[in-house]
Amino acid sequence: MEIFNPAYLVNSLLYSFVGVFVFWVCFIVIDKITPYNLWKEIVEEKNMSLAIVVAAMCLGIAVIVASAIHG
Repeated sequence: MEIFNPAYLVNSLLYSFVGVFVFWVCFIVIDKITPYNLWKEIVEEKNMSLAIVVAAMCLGIAVIVASAIHG
């Protein structure tokens, strides 16, 4: 039984990068379909309600991407 298998590390890194890429693309798409700039509203205007909604959206997308990659 081998303790460290380099193939597992490579697979984990590959799926991590794919997951982050898919997450980022989803965030950009959602940012484009909203009628305002999410980053500007959250950072410059300090819109806490929008920040909470975007955080929930990010968690939802992350769960979907993680389950798609895992299963």
